[in-house]
Amino acid sequence: MSLGQLAKRSGLTKGYLSKIENSHKAPPFSTLFKVAKALDIDLALLISEDEGSKDPGDIKMCIVRANEGKGINPKVNIHDFYYESLAYKKLGKVMEPFIVMPSFDKKPHPYTHDGEEFMHILEGPLELIYGNETYILEKGDSIYFDSSVPHCGRSIGKERAKILVVLYSSK
Repeated sequence: MSLGQLAKRSGLTKGYLSKIENSHKAPPFSTLFKVAKALDIDLALLISEDEGSKDPGDIKMCIVRANEGKGINPKVNIHDFYYESLAYKKLGKVMEPFIVMPSFDKKPHPYTHDGEEFMHILEGPLELIYGNETYILEKGDSIYFDSSVPHCGRSIGKERAKILVVLYSSK
């Protein structure tokens, strides 16, 4: 697929995709989600090094042990978020569970993507901006929302918030 075709399918620009392809930009998770959807592949294929050869139909379930999580290094991500995929071994899924540790960015950039999103705050607090509203979520709080509405969040405590995030997108 050409960059032009991918740009059209993902809603991203050719220039931005070229920067990602040439390692000049580290995309935020929402961008990876859009690229995976445009390529009609599982998001895990974009962040996993060893699962690309498996047929999604071959894996009915997966176990990811505590020492096997696939994290995206926050030093690589331009928005200083840490993401850890919790089910990268299961391809062809409609849900994508992650542990996310957002940065302390004063002005986080809002994102949108298809589907729905569930968050459970494992460690907090988190400031979540959803549309034009701002919410403070504490440890133990949960939220479920339509992710086509612009949203973003940031850690606001002394230490980064830690969040279980599950994304859902129909295939």
